[in-house]
This record gives sequence, structure tokens and C-alpha cells, in this order.
Amino acid sequence: MNDHNWLVEQFEAHRNHLQAVAYRMLGSLSEAEDALQESWIRLSRSDSSSIENMGGWLTTIVSRVCFDMLRARKSRREELATVNIPEPVTSRRDGSDPEHEALMADSVGLAMLVVLQRLNPAERIAFVLHDVFALSFSEIAPIIGRNEAAARQLASRARRRLQGADSSSETAEYRQKRELVDAFLVASRNGDFEKLLTVLDPNVLLRNDTAFMPAANTPVVRGSQAVANQFAGRAQGARLVLVNGSVGAVVAPRGQILFVLEFTVAGGKITGIEMIADRSRLRRLDLAVLNDL
Repeated sequence: MNDHNWLVEQFEAHRNHLQAVAYRMLGSLSEAEDALQESWIRLSRSDSSSIENMGGWLTTIVSRVCFDMLRARKSRREELATVNIPEPVTSRRDGSDPEHEALMADSVGLAMLVVLQRLNPAERIAFVLHDVFALSFSEIAPIIGRNEAAARQLASRARRRLQGADSSSETAEYRQKRELVDAFLVASRNGDFEKLLTVLDPNVLLRNDTAFMPAANTPVVRGSQAVANQFAGRAQGARLVLVNGSVGAVVAPRGQILFVLEFTVAGGKITGIEMIADRSRLRRLDLAVLNDL
């Protein structure tokens, strides 16, 4: 077997792992494929005879490529136009394993990708490589151009963002709101009108964002019946998140962020819901992951 064929074989043997690394860093399967292509070009041009750990070397190369892509994305300020909407893994790409793609999507989760987008490139790379793929900080440091202590601090900072509420925030009030919002989302997805009525205050006020075109003609909806009618059978892509430190939801069917919901709770009922769909407002939100109850 010649050197080229051997390199092709080695690269394909590690493709699923490399794709998983790139997807978690970039939040886009198409960009992950671009990163793999660039990594292959770098591999094919390099002297591979001295590489002892091909898997580790390829992980490093893919990580550097992703780091460059994240910095380029930030410098072009692409997020101003797109809010860096994560892509769902739903379609087969050349050379990929559909079963692996499905598992990868399940393991990442929309909420995780949404919050990862809010981290700066160095934080994101440090967190993903250390907490997800168990690389040491001594290995991560040269990839992001920092020393080992700085890499550790970046991962720690990212981890705090991704952990959502800490134990000190698990108050009775917080827990009640989380349970109410979760029940609201489940009932909405299932089209359970009666269950929606049990969690909504009779005088609940929904403020729609007219930037979301389906709601443009109804900026304000009053009363539990009317609000339940609007949500029953919808919000299929909704997931619990912390929105500026309070329990809320990201509504993202098929992986595309449509809007964020903020909730007001009083007397054991949801008394207010505010939709945020305007891109400039979405960019200012501080989102953090909440695991399912």
C-alpha cells in the first residue's frame, strides 16, 4: 500500500471521531465537513512518517482548523446576520455514517449548541477538547495559543456557563418555576389543551414579538384559553434553558432558532410569557443549558 492510500485509510478510520469533534466546536455539520476537508489537505501535505499517534495528531489538526474558523466567523461578525443557528444532524453526508450522525445529534443537544455559540473561540475549544474529549490542558494549550493555566481557566469559565443553575439557585421558587415551564412545554408539544390550562393563570398575558411573522398580527394575547390555543400542539423544538439567569425556553424546531420564551410565575401559575424573536435582542440574551427534569 502506498503512502497516499495509507493516509486515506487512516483518515477514514478516524472520520466519525473527527466529525464529532468539529461538530461540537462549530455547531454546523456542513462547516464540520469543511473542517475535515481542510484537515485532510494539511495531512496530505505533511510528513506523516514521524507521527506516532495518528488519532491524536488528527484531533489536534481538526481542532486548530476549527479554532481558525471560529475566529474568522467572529471577525466577519456572521453572528450578526444569523445568530449562529446550530444545524441539526438530519441528513447523510458523503463518507459519513447516518447512525453515527443520529447518535451525535442526540449526545450534543440543541440547548448545548445554543450556549456553546455564546462562548468565545478559545473557551469553546478548551471546553470541548477537555470536558468532552478528555484532552489534557498541556495538549490544548498550543492549539489555542495559550499556556496551560490559561487553557484551564478558559475551560472552567465555559463550564460555568454550561452548567446552568448551580446548587445555590435550587430554591423552592426556582424549582417551582422550572417544573411549571417544563409542564407547559410538554403540554404544548403534546397538544394537551387541558394541561396547559392547569399551568396558566386565567389572566395570563402573552407578548408576542412581531419579528416572528406568524405572530405579527397578534402582538398581545390575553387569557389562558387564548394562550393555550396559540401553543397547543406547537413548540415541538422547545427546550428548557436559563434566559438571563431565569428559567425559560428556546424554541427551535429542526434546529433553527425561531424565538426564546421568558416566563413570569406567581401563585403557582404562569402569569406572563414574552416571546423574543428579534435578532438583535436574541444576541443580547445570556443563555445557559438546563438538563431535562
